[in-house]
Amino acid sequence: MNGFLIANKPTGITSSNLVVFVRKRLPRGTAVGHGGTLDPEASGVLPVCVGAATRLFDYIIDKQKTYVAEIALGIETDTQDATGQVVLERPVNVTEDALRGVLPEFVGEIEQIPPMYSAIKRGGKRMYQLARKGERVELEPRRCRVDGVELLERTGENRYRIRVDCGKGVYIRTLCHDIGQRLGCGAHMASLMRTAAGVFRIEDALSREEIDAAHREGTLEEKLLPLDAPLQHLPKVVLTEAARHAVVNGNVLRTEWMVESAPRAEALRIYLNDVFAGIGQTQPDGTVRFRAMLLPEEERHAFLAR
Repeated sequence: MNGFLIANKPTGITSSNLVVFVRKRLPRGTAVGHGGTLDPEASGVLPVCVGAATRLFDYIIDKQKTYVAEIALGIETDTQDATGQVVLERPVNVTEDALRGVLPEFVGEIEQIPPMYSAIKRGGKRMYQLARKGERVELEPRRCRVDGVELLERTGENRYRIRVDCGKGVYIRTLCHDIGQRLGCGAHMASLMRTAAGVFRIEDALSREEIDAAHREGTLEEKLLPLDAPLQHLPKVVLTEAARHAVVNGNVLRTEWMVESAPRAEALRIYLNDVFAGIGQTQPDGTVRFRAMLLPEEERHAFLAR
């Protein structure tokens, strides 16, 4: 069983908890991992890598992500979200138009100071471990990319829902905190849902109940996306039948076996006819070496038998 399962993580459990839940419903010994951690109190899209997909983690983690967050104005917390202790309350004299007006300032290449309650390490310890002991550490600003921030709706008194499109490394709770600072009233993130991670979308995500039902019905494998589904951003090289034995054995792929010359790339998709065989890297002489040979064992035997 190989591919990607799009899970809809509920609030209140860790990403690892959900991976364990999925693992228990797969054949014994199946490798399982997740493609991008969500905080326990966040919900939404969690790509679960199954079987050979666990070898593709490095090729999918940097893709675009979309979040829907609720920002609560007037209250700051020590964690910058609703799980923390209130450290400051201020009156709010901010209109919806004023909030909408400052959002463009947080689009583009921006700097964020990571929150103390984060997984960043200092001296071998996680920042949240130091924070829980009352220790304070000065953190340097980090650059990150935000592609869009949109005000969606008002959800209550001094509460609004926003959508954020961003790359890797953006702290949405810090974004909410910084928006509050810019407005002069303070703010924290009241809730968070990830609605997209690369090609993985919330409308295609399965709840734990749906995953369990598919397991009981014997249809869980049908729910998996193919190994190459989240890799369409990588260039592609297609090989002829002459490359069959080289592909099956993970050997260097010669230029004369290629339908067209391989693009110069650190990572590209390799296909034998229409079958995805793995990830390769172009060499200076135009040949391609495998970085990850992903043909399932049964397909390798079938190929050799042809």
